[in-house]
Amino acid sequence: MSDAIPAARRAAPLVLVLLVAAVLLFLYRIADLLLLVFIAALIAVYLSAVTDAAVRWARLPRPLALILAILGTLIALAAVAALVAPPVIQQTQDLVAAVPHYLSQLDTTIAGWTRRLPMLRRAGLSAGESGLVSTALKEGVAFVRGAIIPTATATGMVAIEGVAVLVMAIYLAVHPSLYQEGLLALVPPRHRSFARAIVLDLAATLRAWVGAQLLAMVLLAILTGIGLWLLGVPYWLAFALFTGVAALIPFFGTLFSTLLPALLVLPDRGILASLLVASVGVVVHLVEANLVSPIVMQRRVALPPVLTIFSVLIAAELSGLPGMLVAVPALATSLVLVRHILIDRVYGESGATVVLLPAVLRTSRETPMPAAARPPVA
Repeated sequence: MSDAIPAARRAAPLVLVLLVAAVLLFLYRIADLLLLVFIAALIAVYLSAVTDAAVRWARLPRPLALILAILGTLIALAAVAALVAPPVIQQTQDLVAAVPHYLSQLDTTIAGWTRRLPMLRRAGLSAGESGLVSTALKEGVAFVRGAIIPTATATGMVAIEGVAVLVMAIYLAVHPSLYQEGLLALVPPRHRSFARAIVLDLAATLRAWVGAQLLAMVLLAILTGIGLWLLGVPYWLAFALFTGVAALIPFFGTLFSTLLPALLVLPDRGILASLLVASVGVVVHLVEANLVSPIVMQRRVALPPVLTIFSVLIAAELSGLPGMLVAVPALATSLVLVRHILIDRVYGESGATVVLLPAVLRTSRETPMPAAARPPVA
């Protein structure tokens, strides 16, 4: 009997490692389903925020407020689609049809530069029938097509997954406390208050991200549309809509939404006009990030830029375009968990009885401070 106990204790780490490996393998196999659940949670966060506002301001029962939030969202989307969709669709179709012509003009323009400047020819900006710039654009289009077309061809599966996501989002928004308390019930009682602080931090962080992202998308689309329209850029409405949607992907979305209209006008209007169009994108993003957002938003999600870009690259490698769209909220969620669980509990830097400040959420007027420099909260 005495020999059996030490043997069991020696086997315990191996069993734990195998259990963790099995859980990780299972999560890897259902990664696409977890992505759908995460998207449903983000939609639920939005619906819950609108519902809470209606309950607080209009004193409505929560089920009625949720129904009004859903109907109001659908009506707003339908109104925007009715006003914007026809010209956007027409401009997008015209732009897609004109892409080969513009790429050919772009290659011709760059080939002319390389004849005058040998340094550009050595850099490979124009080689053979297709130059470096147009090749990069074609590869970007191929990446987007490869991410969208397989999904679009599986129409039945997309419809089923879309309905499942919406239904899950509605149920999560109807009774968020039910699922929150269900998760907390799985935590040992002595750690439950700590787990509750993590859940509240996650909810506040994701809610702030959803609000900030929606506002940024609308503002970027409007300001970009106005700037491109004033400069007489063709397909300005399509580019404005693309800028708003591309805001979901940090850095890379901004880069492409700024360069594409600039490259469009380069062959016909020259490099000065192209730089002017590119400057519109730069100015619009600077105004939105540094002037508009801090004024209209009291709280925002602050993430390290390098980690943000790295998370987008990882998400693109794992899940393609859908993963890139949720890379930032996934990063915010990871940072909340890392700070609370690893830094606070495992490393013990803040003490077991301290309730941490939000990990990545701060007020717009707050100056970021290293975690180690923050005074402990009693």
